[in-house]
Amino acid sequence: MARRRFSFATLARGVVFAGLALVFLFIGLVALYAVVRPVSTLMLGRMVVGKSYERTYVRLADIAPVAVASVIASEDDGFCQNDGVEWGALHEVISGAGKNGPSRGASTITMQTAKNLFLWPGRSAVRKGIEIGMALVLGKVWSKARTIEVYLNIAEWGDGVFGVEAAAQRYFHKRASQLDAREAALLATSLPNPIKRNAARPSPMQRILAARIVARANGAADRLDCLPQ
Repeated sequence: MARRRFSFATLARGVVFAGLALVFLFIGLVALYAVVRPVSTLMLGRMVVGKSYERTYVRLADIAPVAVASVIASEDDGFCQNDGVEWGALHEVISGAGKNGPSRGASTITMQTAKNLFLWPGRSAVRKGIEIGMALVLGKVWSKARTIEVYLNIAEWGDGVFGVEAAAQRYFHKRASQLDAREAALLATSLPNPIKRNAARPSPMQRILAARIVARANGAADRLDCLPQ
């Protein structure tokens, strides 16, 4: 019995130390990624298995404002106002108030950034809880400009295509700074399912969604007031 208690205590201490180590690793990476160009877990996964990927990191100033507005209008309408989590939409998903639920499972851009940088693919309540906590940290530590810049440079836009610059060149043969409203909207429609949705060959539904995003992004001045003009 004493040996069992000892083993359990040793295991418990090990779990606590492992948890603390992960917390400190997360804090260190948040500080590091505030100044260096990060890679996502999907990019790292491709490198581990020997697959290549396309990604050219660009500054926020080198991305067409209409592309920034389109992604915010599509993915996180309250990006400039929320603290990293959209609590009302999250409550709807948890309570089942909306049968269709908010897009992307109420994930804000900050939450998606946290997931792409630090967590594994797939869906689970555990991962969502960790994602929310990480998003709250990012919302406090990073500026909105840093968050959207990182997101636009790590988001997946096709098999092995990461970041808005690589996506703009792959699908429209131009720089991210040269995207027009229609192209930006089509790229935004691809984000929920980048493997199946091709911005250069949009489905009828994508075209409908893109038209709505163009209209919403056109009046998005208030959605961008937290970003450098």
